[in-house]
Amino acid sequence: MKRTKLAIGMLFIILLILLITMSYYLLFNLESTVPEEIKETFEIKQEEFMERNIFVISPKNEKKTEKVILYLHGGSYMAEATQKHWDLFKQIIKDTKATIIMPDYPLAPKYNYKDVFEMIIPFYKELIGKINTNNLILMGDSAGGGLGLALEEKIAEENLLMPSKTIFISPWIDVRMQNQEIEKYEKNDKVLNKDKLKLAGIAYAGSDGIDSSLVNPIDGDLSKLKNITIFIGTNDILNPDIKLLKEKAENQGVRGTNTNKRISKCFSHLDN
Repeated sequence: MKRTKLAIGMLFIILLILLITMSYYLLFNLESTVPEEIKETFEIKQEEFMERNIFVISPKNEKKTEKVILYLHGGSYMAEATQKHWDLFKQIIKDTKATIIMPDYPLAPKYNYKDVFEMIIPFYKELIGKINTNNLILMGDSAGGGLGLALEEKIAEENLLMPSKTIFISPWIDVRMQNQEIEKYEKNDKVLNKDKLKLAGIAYAGSDGIDSSLVNPIDGDLSKLKNITIFIGTNDILNPDIKLLKEKAENQGVRGTNTNKRISKCFSHLDN
């Protein structure tokens, strides 16, 4: 009897925590903020597009190149850019002298994929009207990588100019997490959890998007994509879907040996 009451009590606490967490995400409009050290080190411009912040980060006291990186941050479609993202930007700019543009796109569960694409497609169109796409690189990690792949499929469908290069870091390309190989990786992945990701994916998909290729770009048309490099951890639970993506890309004519259309799968052997 005591164990039953204890179990019920624990379940109640868990449900209460989930309720508070979801209420927080629903009530507040989460936005990324620039750390003070980044403001001191780099030139920061904070612009606005469709009532969302756009962060433009570039070298302050050094000559910058013409390269522009459109970076879509990860966070399970529910979290804003973290300190790790800003640390990555710092290293990228130090090494490349490129300018990074990071749109603070709408986040679930307050918003869903439709809201994101209603913002990100017009923003991309405006961006390529300002810069030469030969200098444009698309990057993204985790959910941002999944969003980036879906974005490229969409702009290819609309026959828009594509980025010259694309780099994804551990992209989340199927929020349904239905690849049976995932279970083999989950026990070794110390960061990601399949069930938690599925819940975040449901929130992002909304009421009608769980099977949409905009939410699951692994199901999209890959045939027009080119110059994509993907980095994925050996023990990452997203690893199986990247292998499947490579197979699908090759079946659609995107060959690793083709210099015009290339998808490379690079294993960084990250210690998850």
